[in-house]
Amino acid sequence: MTSVSNIPLSGARLWDSLMEMATIGGTPKGGSNRQTLTDVDAQGRALFQRWGEACGLKLTVDRLGNMVFRREGRDPTKAPVAIGSHLDTQPTGGKFDGVLGVLAGLELMRALHEAGAETEAPLLLINWTNEEGARFSPPMMGSGAAMGIFTEEEVLAKRSQDGAVFGEELRRIGWQGTADPADLQKVGAYLELHIEQGKLLEDGGFDVGIVPLALGQSWFEVTVEGEEAHGGSPMAGRRDAMMAAAPLIAAVEEIALATVSPSGEPGRGTVGVVEVHPSSRNVAPSRVWFTVDYRHGDPDCLTRMGEALAAKAAEISTARKVKASVAPFWHSPLTPFDAILAQRCRDAATARGYRWRDIPTGIGHDAVYMARKVPTVMVFTPCHGGISHNEAESITPEWAEAGLRVLADAALATAGLVK
Repeated sequence: MTSVSNIPLSGARLWDSLMEMATIGGTPKGGSNRQTLTDVDAQGRALFQRWGEACGLKLTVDRLGNMVFRREGRDPTKAPVAIGSHLDTQPTGGKFDGVLGVLAGLELMRALHEAGAETEAPLLLINWTNEEGARFSPPMMGSGAAMGIFTEEEVLAKRSQDGAVFGEELRRIGWQGTADPADLQKVGAYLELHIEQGKLLEDGGFDVGIVPLALGQSWFEVTVEGEEAHGGSPMAGRRDAMMAAAPLIAAVEEIALATVSPSGEPGRGTVGVVEVHPSSRNVAPSRVWFTVDYRHGDPDCLTRMGEALAAKAAEISTARKVKASVAPFWHSPLTPFDAILAQRCRDAATARGYRWRDIPTGIGHDAVYMARKVPTVMVFTPCHGGISHNEAESITPEWAEAGLRVLADAALATAGLVK
């Protein structure tokens, strides 16, 4: 049973910190643009460093730029309990995605510092590098490499669409450390607070969500190759890559909605990037390239979605006399979170009098990679309208504080708050 802690957590201070961090890379529409390894990312990291060191935390930075603050426990031989998320954002990101989890962890550290309180196990607070994957793809590189999903070498060699090299940018902004990322596999438990990025909690009137698992994800890159033709030429006989790509793009949604699990859950499908060549107003394109993101809570359904997309591409290739290929790009399997940690979060929410529900995450988070090596759980706060990766992203101070208190109680129950 998780008890309610009486350390002086401040929802108001957490909110003020969120608003101050949002000014770094602030956008005209009220969001944040702190893409990873940019100058503003460096500024956000520096502010976070000042805040952490002001409450007695010791900072180490690993070779991928992951920032790890440590607060010693009474028993330094115990595996540390970690809290974390990310400070980087999308180009038109909001104030809360990722940042809430980092700064809620900071608020817990501040409250412990003010109270002069101890835990049996050490506590860690982590800012992961490149969770978003907006500038360098794929996402969650810092946590993924730390858990052995990627090698350091491949991460450091990644290039952005404008040709920037990950490792060079990390050194340029001054945030490449010397610690071994794999040391984080020794963590005893990991907890992450995040906005829902959906509206199930808001619509249901819930204060928090407890996340027992992450849906599986499969990403693909689709290329359709035809033949260029003048816009004034006859339509008959054209091998127009765009007209072939259009029904294939539409099929992404159709396949997702039609692939339903035995429990009645449909899939989720997204086309996020489309590139057209030669991209001229009066030329039928010879090449269209686009990305597909499929997600499902049933692994068999997720596999069938990818197979259905490949079958549709083959059908369109024959009908349109083009070449349409579907190439796997990235896969994250369905990932269960730790049952004991999840129950601690439920107990904390109940003890605080919050309305809660279990809710899976259909979105990749650093917690998903951590769960492959470390007992892990996530806590969600509601999010207005489910709007995220958007400057209009919005939550209430009350939601932020509820998530903070559930996270803190579960973390302290795990680390052993000394009475």
